[in-house]
Amino acid sequence: MVRLFGTDGVRGEANTELTPELAYRLGRAATLYFGAHSEVRPRILIGRDTRISGEMFEAALTSGICSAGGVALLAGIVPTPAVAYLARKHKAQAGIVISASHNPFGDNGIKFFGGDGYKLPDAVEDELEALVCRLASHDDEARPIGGKIGIVEHRGDLVNQYVDYVTGTCAERLDGMKIVLDCANGAAYETMPRILRRLGADLKVIHALPNGVNINDNCGSTHLDSLRRTVVETGADIGIAHDGDADRCLCIDEKGELIDGDHILVACVAEMLRAGRLPHKTVVSTVMANIGFHKAITALGARVEVTQVGDRYVLEAMRRGGYTIGGEQSGHIIFADYGTTGDGPVTALQVLAALKRSGKKASELSAMMTTYPQLLVNVRVKTKEGWAENEAIRAAIRAGEERLGADGRVLVRPSGTEPLIRVMAEGADNKQLEEVCGAIADVVLREQGEA
Repeated sequence: MVRLFGTDGVRGEANTELTPELAYRLGRAATLYFGAHSEVRPRILIGRDTRISGEMFEAALTSGICSAGGVALLAGIVPTPAVAYLARKHKAQAGIVISASHNPFGDNGIKFFGGDGYKLPDAVEDELEALVCRLASHDDEARPIGGKIGIVEHRGDLVNQYVDYVTGTCAERLDGMKIVLDCANGAAYETMPRILRRLGADLKVIHALPNGVNINDNCGSTHLDSLRRTVVETGADIGIAHDGDADRCLCIDEKGELIDGDHILVACVAEMLRAGRLPHKTVVSTVMANIGFHKAITALGARVEVTQVGDRYVLEAMRRGGYTIGGEQSGHIIFADYGTTGDGPVTALQVLAALKRSGKKASELSAMMTTYPQLLVNVRVKTKEGWAENEAIRAAIRAGEERLGADGRVLVRPSGTEPLIRVMAEGADNKQLEEVCGAIADVVLREQGEA
């Protein structure tokens, strides 16, 4: 059987792979699981993004929670990190986010946070999955009746608590700073404009009119053209883009150039070093971080702890090592001083505060790191098994590394969700990268078979 929980919760096309029936069982299973050793009704907080299917899944999850005697706290439309923060603040047993992040509107997802605000460990997800499967085949769990049936609390006030919390993470006023904000027609459409205006920003907001089907539609952190154009046309100091559930943040400088997650980390690490707030002088990032990122961090006098791709692995390394900042090139940045997961609004405020304190232009902060050209080739294969031990592939990788030398690198890894092996190379010369990637990809295709 295919595992129900993927790398970030349960996802699929709404009403096809991800159905209301499945959502009902997830809500019921979560209540039974988290309430198993509780003397009081388990409280589960639910937040969602702006997708048309969000209310359907909210209703289904709520029914499942109430059928098991729990309390469903409905926060409405809020960013993903708001659920993590609010579940912890209100001592809920769990938090549930209904969102498919940067995916198109037709998809949706259900992901869980524990009462501590952290994503659930794999072992807990496995137990929940087993319980969901059992409920689907034979639901013999007790069903409370009368006054013990679960209840629903509509908590429209919770979004205000998140706004207050995020605003309080910024130590600078933003008066006089001209900002363009792209809300992706998603979960941050209400919260982030309020936060920036409260801090005094001169704000222009785009893509903040969600209608259920326009989330991430040629906007947000995965489609930056309209933000880039608006920043340049209006003479703004900086542009900020979130994705559909606002756990990511990317920026555009005053010249229209991208400030990705690597650049954001470098700017924030520099500020934390200056303030003496970088434990062990270490930042955590993944194997996908640009080689220019590593060079910039070294130049600052800090070091990088490297993990596999995925924010959960970044967070695990941060908690294990006692580090306070980590993230990914995609703009999923975690500040342990402020939260337990990636938070797009918090990330944006840390960048804006650093910009305000420095008195520099956004392009000057971004120039602290030189981005090396990066080429990625996806090779569709019959099997991903055994590639790492294949001597022909290993020899091709070694040859590529030798050719690129100290100012380049090669990274080959399998896709976690598709029959692909990804071949990535970085270096100073694009033509050389094409030749290196092409040579390795040819060997991978020959050895692993064409799909």
